[in-house]
Formats: sequence, structure tokens, C-alpha cells
Amino acid sequence: MYHASFRQLQSLVLVARHESVSKAAEAMHVTQPAVSLQLRTLESITGVALVRKDGRGIQLTAAGEVLVDFAERILRLWEHAGDELSALQGVTSGTLRIGAVTTAEHLLPPLLVPFTLERPDVRLKLQVGNRVEIVNMLARQEIDVAIMGTPPRELRTNAARFARHPMGFVAAADHPLMKKRKLTLADVVGANLLVRERGSGTRTAVERLFKEGGHALNFGSEVSSNEAIKRMVSAGLGVGFLSVHACALEFKSGLLRMLPLKGNPVDADWQVMHLAGQPIPKVAAAFQDFVIEHGQELVRSELEGFYQRSAS
Repeated sequence: MYHASFRQLQSLVLVARHESVSKAAEAMHVTQPAVSLQLRTLESITGVALVRKDGRGIQLTAAGEVLVDFAERILRLWEHAGDELSALQGVTSGTLRIGAVTTAEHLLPPLLVPFTLERPDVRLKLQVGNRVEIVNMLARQEIDVAIMGTPPRELRTNAARFARHPMGFVAAADHPLMKKRKLTLADVVGANLLVRERGSGTRTAVERLFKEGGHALNFGSEVSSNEAIKRMVSAGLGVGFLSVHACALEFKSGLLRMLPLKGNPVDADWQVMHLAGQPIPKVAAAFQDFVIEHGQELVRSELEGFYQRSAS
């Protein structure tokens, strides 16, 4: 077992993650036969079968399940060791493994760019997905820090608020509701409201608004993509409830506008978090501190144009 290489362990981990030799090869930027060879060599070293074919995919055997858990920990510790050695030399380096919910995708550039420009030795591994996907990545320790609106209840995390998160009802500039005086939430209810999937931050926020207003949760359509909602709304197919961060370009170009509804947009929080009780790499800790200290200022600067137009 002591002859196993990091490359062989990485091959096993990626095959397990993707359930495919070809996809693992793509992730490693090598050929499919090269990954297959690594797996066969690892099986020869351990003396047991680690994977088996399952239709067109690949599944782990019981022995493979055991070994992949250790392999992930070994690779993670080796990466942390490199970060610690760099820290002893006063260098902030290593791989920043960060995950963010889809809505935060537009929030990340103003945070990541200044952080990495000051630390040219830092590499990024960014994962963007829906809330369930990001929570699962954090639980499996595939990422070190996560950015989302509300910490998951199913995991123990150390979370900190770092910025306000405006979200609200948007529509095309020529939508009839834009001209309506004394617009109310009841008007929005019958306007074919397009919302994200259940569990997303914006979905949770709009459900809370409907309940507080005494309205049934009757939405026009459920769409799993901010981009799809923006396209449908700008084409006049309804009203959307979206993050201001996700609509910055559409507001600037005039494709979308905030509905003139009292209390629109509403504010929530952006939070950055890591698993409680787990060591956090130096680079991840540095990023978390940076976001907590500078996040609100950077986010506010990014949305300055929106707030200026809203005030005028």
C-alpha cells in the first residue's frame, strides 16, 4: 500500500466523483487509458478490486468506498501541508477552494479579483451550483469555504455575515405594472411570477413575503436558472424575483427595472462559512477574513450605479 502515488489516489477520487473514467481524465487533463492504468496499478498494489462497471458508468466496490475516503483525506492533508510550509516563509499561497450558490456568481468577481491580485501565488478552484450542491460539497470537504445567504441547518458551520443582499421583483421596462400607481403585492400575484427552485435564497425570500402579505404561494413558473428568468422577463413573459447582483447588466442596459412596489427591493445577508471543528487552510482563512473586512464595501461599490438610478 505504501507504494501508491498521489496520482493514483487522485485518479480514484475523480473516478468516484464523476462515476466515469473519461470525465476523470478530462478533469486531470490526461487520456482515458492513463487513468485506467492508474486504477489498475492501484488495484494491483491493494490486491482488491476498487471499481466495477455499472452499465455505461463506473461504481466503487466496498473496498473502493473505503479507500476513496482515505485518499481524499491524504490529498487534502498534503495540500494543507504545502500551505503551511508557504506560511512559514511568509507567503500566502495554495489553492483557494471556494463554493458559491448560483445567485452569488455575479458577486464573486469584485471579491476574488482584489484578493488574488494582492496574492499572485494563490490558485482558485471555484465551484458554482444550487444550494443543495454547495452544501453537499462543503459536507464532503470538496470546498473549504462557501458563500450563500443562510447557513445550512444540516451542517455545523462557522458563518459570518459580510454584506447585504438586495433582491426584489423585476420586470421589463414596458411591462404594464411599471405604469400602475399604488402597486401592491396583490398586483404581482397575478402577473405570472417567475421564481427560482425551492430551497434557493431568492425563493425562500419571496415565499416569506407572500406569507407575510397573506397571499397563497401561487407562482407562475419555477425556473432553475437566473439567466432563463431574466430572458423571459425581459421578453415580457412575466415578472421575476431575482437578486440585484444577478441583474446589474440588465439594469444598466435598461432591459429590466425594479417594480415600483413599496419595500422593493428587500435586503437579506450574504454569509461566508466553513465547517465547524475542521482545520481551515491558511489561504481559505485569509480569504474569509478579507471578505468579512472588505466585502460590504466592495459589494456596495459594484452596485453603486443601481443605487444611484434607484434614488433618481
